[in-house]
Amino acid sequence: MTEAASEQLRRKSKQQVCEAFLQNLRDKKNFDLDAPGFVEGIKQHFQTLPTRYALDVNINSYDIINHQSLLNSARADPSAVSFQVRKVDVSFYGNSGMSSQLSFGSVGTLLAEAASAQAAARSLSRHKSLPRPAFGSSPNLFSLSSSALSEERDRNTADTTFYEITIASVDQPKLLCRLSESLGDLNLNICEAHAFNTTDRFSLDVFVVNGWSGEGVEDLEEVLSERLQQLPAPTSRQNSDAAAAQPSVVIPDELPTEERSKSTEEQRPAEVASTSAPDDWELDPADIVFEEKIASGAFGDLYKGTYCGQEVAIKILRNVHTDSQQYQEFLQEVAIMRKVRHKNVVQFIGACTKKPNLCIVFEFMAGGSIYDYMRKAGQLKLSLVLKIGTEVCRGMDYLHKRKIVHRDLKAANLLMDETGTVKIADFGVARVMNSTGVMTAETGTYRWMAPEVIEHNPYREKADVFSFAITMWELLTGRVPYEEMTPLQAAVGVVQKGLRPVIPANCPEGLASVMRDCWQRDARQRPAFEQLKVRLEELWRATRQQEERRATTPGLLSKLRKNMGSGGSGSGR
Repeated sequence: MTEAASEQLRRKSKQQVCEAFLQNLRDKKNFDLDAPGFVEGIKQHFQTLPTRYALDVNINSYDIINHQSLLNSARADPSAVSFQVRKVDVSFYGNSGMSSQLSFGSVGTLLAEAASAQAAARSLSRHKSLPRPAFGSSPNLFSLSSSALSEERDRNTADTTFYEITIASVDQPKLLCRLSESLGDLNLNICEAHAFNTTDRFSLDVFVVNGWSGEGVEDLEEVLSERLQQLPAPTSRQNSDAAAAQPSVVIPDELPTEERSKSTEEQRPAEVASTSAPDDWELDPADIVFEEKIASGAFGDLYKGTYCGQEVAIKILRNVHTDSQQYQEFLQEVAIMRKVRHKNVVQFIGACTKKPNLCIVFEFMAGGSIYDYMRKAGQLKLSLVLKIGTEVCRGMDYLHKRKIVHRDLKAANLLMDETGTVKIADFGVARVMNSTGVMTAETGTYRWMAPEVIEHNPYREKADVFSFAITMWELLTGRVPYEEMTPLQAAVGVVQKGLRPVIPANCPEGLASVMRDCWQRDARQRPAFEQLKVRLEELWRATRQQEERRATTPGLLSKLRKNMGSGGSGSGR
């Protein structure tokens, strides 16, 4: 498959990726696709895994068959952990640009690159029959592979073999942490990792590791088997199934009776579109005028347009099935957005929830996302960082008091209007807390995610506070958190090693203290947004005053010098 075809496939739906994989199997003729249940089993495998799996997995290999087999083994015996170990080739030197580096290097560089090329050739010769990792060879793996080859060249002792370990088991709290600890106990370096949860509460975790000092695959399998058997027993299937049966939206007990009755319909988001009662937020597609596409994603597009003469942003869903997770998240977002109205939350105008015209209409935010703004404007002034932080605190304080947890707070989900006011957006994974305020689903973006969310532990609204701290660091530095790591490596570091972004030396102590308080490991020790709002407002006010004094000081000095100069000449006369 060509690179262009692969890129085109990434834009397709999970179902289309599945069909492309089945076609590859037909072309290779190594499997009997007419065998009873074979095709249905593959389709079910894709259906139970998130779309991220379909977009990232290598469909030109048999890895998907292996993953299906491991998950089925785990389902057959939920008390056990199924796993597979194999050697993999992580190099892709044909795309590394080595020849261009040789063209422009100095003599010393040329010699070093030539030695690297020879080491690469030895590696390719040694691993030419090895498969690639199931999820490709990322730049991160390439860098690690190059480093290992360099060590081998310098010392001729380093083991540059990479192994892929695939583990399937019942999903449970702290699973990722326990698996990574198990690998660490064997002195294995986790170079890359991919974690997926199925809709029936199982987990598929794929690790690429190196550093194994044993004899090879069989030796590693034996030692790993012993180590995995020491893991705590998985929770019972009865409890797991009961948890899976819980509705994704739970209505808080303290809602008034009238609002509680209306919200009970929101507890079943799939019924939002089918309710027979007229809703003033249900829009007629004929009243929406599309002007230009602003952005495009895997499941939809964002357009600028107008609704009844008002400038709006229109979020459209495409190729979404009624029973899909994306459709449920769409209806969930509508249900949440209907409930909120605040200056620092993007204003919901209405939605079309009847297929095929699925869309949500918001106020148009002319300033775009803060993430894009930073990429264009460069380093933000401290006063602007604090202004954004203050406005986010105000919006989040409102949401939390409405029992709404955002669960994906980051600069990309903060938008700015034409006046510079910052508003919180993207409520696709937001949820309403129940009376206990406890959730367990892993959602959001790994680099911003709180440790309790990563570990699948029960969590409350303070998970948003952790994400806020990472977002403030992002605003202050203009960088992606843990940019030198893969997202899952960062997640493992946050949970297992207490990893946090390094606060810049020039960061004011007041802001540094806010970030440290917000990203504490113990969620109970993190401040609420009501408290953070006051702290950020004070920091913002003090910083504005300092910047104003600095701006006016040069003018005052100039006037003083001028007056002193004229006075001196007068006395001379």
